[in-house]
Amino acid sequence: MENQEITPKQIMLNYGLLLGFTSILISVALYAMGKTYEPHWSVGLISTLISVVIIVLGIKKVKENNNGFLSLSEALKTGLGIALISGLVLVVYNLIFVTYIEPEYFARMLEMQQQKTLEMYPNFSDEQLEAAMEMGKKMSGPTINSAIIIIASLFLGFIISLIGGLIMKKTDEEITSI
Repeated sequence: MENQEITPKQIMLNYGLLLGFTSILISVALYAMGKTYEPHWSVGLISTLISVVIIVLGIKKVKENNNGFLSLSEALKTGLGIALISGLVLVVYNLIFVTYIEPEYFARMLEMQQQKTLEMYPNFSDEQLEAAMEMGKKMSGPTINSAIIIIASLFLGFIISLIGGLIMKKTDEEITSI
């Protein structure tokens, strides 16, 4: 049997799916605990740490496949690929969630936003509150939500892969200049 090497695209797909499904598990756990609308701050921290670990492991795998060599562009490409696939998986889950599991999601989010706005700004006039709610309505919905998920995923993936790539990079030029 031949020893087939894993391609960078396969690494991006595998690690991206792993990160996407891990994010879904976190979302399902929040839903099961009734914390979908008000998750604890630690959930964001844990999600970010999981993203860092999975993206860095994906970049490390690419480096291993390149005999220990890694350029910054390879690290960025790998990290962004993992983040994009993860984001797409999360978008599909989110569309299923807001369409079938929790169809009142956006209406409830707007209610919570209104309550928090009134708590933070008790002197808001009715016109100001109405304007804030209209803006909230414009910014909610499956299309905007999906775009935000993809953009946030790519932004976080870029930052993680940039830092990870700068730390792990090793090129032929570095070896020959020694």
